[in-house]
Amino acid sequence: MEAPRVIAGAARIVRDVGIAEELAQDALVAALEQWPDSGVPDNPSAWLTAAAKNRAIDLVRRRERYARKLAEMGRDLETAPPHLDEIPDLVEDPDAIDDDLLRLVFTACHPVLSAEARVALTLRLLGGLTTAEIARAVLAPESTVAQRVVRAKRTLAAKNVPFEVPYGPDREARLGSVLDVIYLIFNEGYAATAGDDYVRPALCEDALRLARQLAALMPKEPEVHGLAALLELQASRTAARTGPGGEPVLLKDQSRGRWNRMLIRRGFAALERAEGASGGMARGPYVLQAAIAACHAHAGSYEETDWERITALYGLLAARAPSPVVELNRAVAVSMARGPEAGLALVDALAGEPALRGYHLLPSVRGDLLERLGRHAEARGEFERAAALARNARERQLLLRRVKESPSGV
Repeated sequence: MEAPRVIAGAARIVRDVGIAEELAQDALVAALEQWPDSGVPDNPSAWLTAAAKNRAIDLVRRRERYARKLAEMGRDLETAPPHLDEIPDLVEDPDAIDDDLLRLVFTACHPVLSAEARVALTLRLLGGLTTAEIARAVLAPESTVAQRVVRAKRTLAAKNVPFEVPYGPDREARLGSVLDVIYLIFNEGYAATAGDDYVRPALCEDALRLARQLAALMPKEPEVHGLAALLELQASRTAARTGPGGEPVLLKDQSRGRWNRMLIRRGFAALERAEGASGGMARGPYVLQAAIAACHAHAGSYEETDWERITALYGLLAARAPSPVVELNRAVAVSMARGPEAGLALVDALAGEPALRGYHLLPSVRGDLLERLGRHAEARGEFERAAALARNARERQLLLRRVKESPSGV
């Protein structure tokens, strides 16, 4: 849980995310060795961060580029106390944001890296995701993701990329990747790709906090507000998305009384800011997704949802940011607005998409549509296939339960 913050704190000193990750691991090992005897400290997070920073300072002292590191940090490390908790910025800047996690995101999203490498590295460092989880999130082979992470760390070190939130054109150039990464982190928390927990609230909270920070940092960017709105609205459903035993609860079965009204209001307000900042320009992908989430939040029940509007919004999203996953979601909306036959035709058209090969939600959606059409035997087969592909234990259990609950017969 604390690893991303510890890595970010160390990276601020050593200016190398690969080394910072190693220092964070050293701090965690030190905790495992010392805490059984000394007891868990009152503030474990601060202890881990201080331990990693102390190791970072020791490392900087030993490096040949000691003098240059001193200039970057703006202070003489030789006179620093043995337990340094913070290294202040050399210059106070009203446009700066004092958040090491956000610095880490922008550093990992530097243009020297490919878009795919930026996403993989930030999910690894900030989200704490394993290689398998990242591969699942970005629909890529594990070996490919592992190579991206290793090469990204080497590239940042070789190019001596500064650990900072950039300004002006540099910030604009990295913004798209930053938004994508924050969104992927939230999604991994909202519906975990693997493991025993369906929801990982800590990841959702980190992503939501970063989105809010970014909105404050860049108030004139509609897509930043769009992402913030989307995450606020999605997070509002968190409490209703699992049952007493942690099992997933589908949207149609959720108690909307458990949706967080404060987060919904925040989402509506952020969406208004996004629309205002757009100045009449075409809405971007995150603003469109936030508008879709707002349709669900406005509806008093699942049946009252404006599925025609959602279908239209997914059409705009598919034109602006085409992807097989968007098309799959559009198929679901079409099935609700115009019947399961129309939705099934769109789903079947996606059967040959390479990016959806092994994606458990494709057979899951197809099974749901077949169930609604009364083709129960085929539906059971699709749910079984989806269960075999699902990496999350809770989702797998849900899909197997749907197999058992499906009426017998054809």
